[in-house]
Amino acid sequence: MGSESNPSLIAGRNYPVESVTWSDAQLFILNLNHKEATQRYRLPTEAEWDRSARAGTETLYFFGDVGDELGQFAWHRGDAGGTSRPVGEKAPNPWGLFDIYGNVAEWTEDYYADDYYAHGQATAPQGPGSGLRRVFRGGSWRDGFRRRRSAARRGALEDSRDGALGFRLAFTAAD
Repeated sequence: MGSESNPSLIAGRNYPVESVTWSDAQLFILNLNHKEATQRYRLPTEAEWDRSARAGTETLYFFGDVGDELGQFAWHRGDAGGTSRPVGEKAPNPWGLFDIYGNVAEWTEDYYADDYYAHGQATAPQGPGSGLRRVFRGGSWRDGFRRRRSAARRGALEDSRDGALGFRLAFTAAD
């Protein structure tokens, strides 16, 4: 979309885009879909993000229940040097996704509710139909171990801008 529209604190070819609001991500997706003459790019739902992070497992992390190995897969406050890092310097998860647990946290499409999973649909949840905040998932370079578990989730206003928050695209395959 052009480097002049990149709001990142550190902008570079291999760095994640961060400091974007949920609305910025939606505008990027709109422009990308227009440029590619498609409607297939979007933010992942929270359930899709979770499934991708877990990579077919049911443990706290895709590599097990103990966070000792997390440094092999994710940047965190103990090793990132206080900023985002180039993508792909740590090992990917079993599905080939890099930085799923850390570098920048990632916006999802869904609205946020603190207690959604206590009352929501257990299989393929859709998230609340409305709300004030949007879900973001994954840890960032600024977070510790607790915020990096596959199930860790937080919410922020759509216009929140943070140097540790970006997005990952989803692509809807053709039928």
